[in-house]
Amino acid sequence: MPRKERPAFNYPGDRTVKRIFQLLHAAGERAPRCFVHLYGSPTIVLCLAICAGWTQPSRGQNTASLNDSRDAQYEELRRGVESLERFSSALKKVVTVVRPTVVHIESEHTGDGNARNQRPTEETGSGVIIERDGKFYVLTNRHVIRNSPLSKIRIKLADARIINPVKVWSDRATDIAVLQITAKEITAARLGNSDELEIGDFVVAVGSPFGLSHSVTFGIISAKGRRDLELAADGLSYQDFLQTDAAINPGNSGGPLLNLRGEVIGINTAIASSSGGSEGIGFSIPIRMATIIATQLIDNGMVTRAYLGVQLDGSFNERTAQRLGLTRREGARVVQITPNSPAAAARLQIDDVILKFDSTSIEDDNHLINLVSLTPVGKEVPLVILRASEFQTIRVRVDERRKFEEER
Repeated sequence: MPRKERPAFNYPGDRTVKRIFQLLHAAGERAPRCFVHLYGSPTIVLCLAICAGWTQPSRGQNTASLNDSRDAQYEELRRGVESLERFSSALKKVVTVVRPTVVHIESEHTGDGNARNQRPTEETGSGVIIERDGKFYVLTNRHVIRNSPLSKIRIKLADARIINPVKVWSDRATDIAVLQITAKEITAARLGNSDELEIGDFVVAVGSPFGLSHSVTFGIISAKGRRDLELAADGLSYQDFLQTDAAINPGNSGGPLLNLRGEVIGINTAIASSSGGSEGIGFSIPIRMATIIATQLIDNGMVTRAYLGVQLDGSFNERTAQRLGLTRREGARVVQITPNSPAAAARLQIDDVILKFDSTSIEDDNHLINLVSLTPVGKEVPLVILRASEFQTIRVRVDERRKFEEER
């Protein structure tokens, strides 16, 4: 089977590696026949320095001259890899500062409580410690602790202490869970801003793949806004995943995805894999979504979601967009208005295309659904819409979703 090539990642080390081989060939030496694709680990670059030790001088070449040349080459190589060594040093600091905040989780349950004679099922995963109002919590995935009583959830801290949570909240729709803990001498992680992430940003994943706690992997943000994934997680209806090629495996679920400042920017949740292991496609819940859900769970014991009151066109395409006056497909097309809803009060109409919600450009219907669900109930937000080929701005005050679900 042909080997699948991954694109070389373009960072300053690329030039250093190319120079290594140029120097080796210029000196008349024989480099190993290998191809290295740089897409994450700076240690690969440093290993290439060993190539010089595998080479042999050409016949007839003056040994003293060759040694002088090699000394000069090694000096040039040393200068060239200094930036890579600084980068490696930064990664080490990230791991050092974050390690005390990452936990290993083991849980045991016997199904959903309705089945009879079921054998206990064990789950393992990871989590990250956060702080709110002077109290400490573990942020993780719901599927890691689903249906498990408090006594069957074991949290292993970085210092090897094993504790049980004193309270647990979870949200099925986002696969987020929060576990309150009361142990002493606990370190909380620092949270970053997932909205500022860009494709290509370096990230670090920490977790317990296959039970190997505090394992560290490294990669980049491969994509953002993955919202139509078919996942096994029960009832996961609100998706807005970050995609990363940092290795994520079973056991990484619930662990943090970090930027190079050591800030948590995602909660690792799922992988796309035909083998069950990492194939370079992992998914993380953005920390902004995770913290909004966690805050509501801690403060209210439940999640209250906002409601707009529109049905959207899931098959909105280029042809329809052009018919409505757009040059390309963007936004979310309204196909139905719920009576007495915020949308009805704001006089939204069928065939309106919602292009912006509270100053955020809308990519598709699922994007709008997520934005509305994370908006505080009662907030008035501006909508930029396209109606009859004209752009308009209207204001709408979102209401609580549960009120309209109860009326159905």
